[in-house]
Amino acid sequence: VQLQASGGGLVQPGGSLRLSCEASVFTLDYHLVAWFRQAPGKEREGVSLLSISDGITLYADSVRGRFTVFKDSDKNTVYLEMNSLKPEDTAVYYCATVFLVGSPLDYRGWEEYEYDSWGQGTQVTVSS
Repeated sequence: VQLQASGGGLVQPGGSLRLSCEASVFTLDYHLVAWFRQAPGKEREGVSLLSISDGITLYADSVRGRFTVFKDSDKNTVYLEMNSLKPEDTAVYYCATVFLVGSPLDYRGWEEYEYDSWGQGTQVTVSS
């Protein structure tokens, strides 16, 4: 699966952005799609994940209630809707996917090695 992430940009604190993760070559059915981010000088961290087949979602504590991950039913694309953005959300955002084996809850550890396809990053900058 090849992934293409897009939608990043510059936004003021409190604003919103929608990131897209488009998959090509294969369908995302039965896959887990996750969003990670990496801020300058920090390690990459898990943000959210979506189990395509059953709709189960998980969010990091830092974004729960502000971010929403979902899939367009007509497109092979997963979106990350980001609201009430804060300066600490500034990072390069990546999407990643893996064919789901087991329960989505098994991926709560946000381990990068569990994902076998990654998109290029898209920069999100939250600043006034």
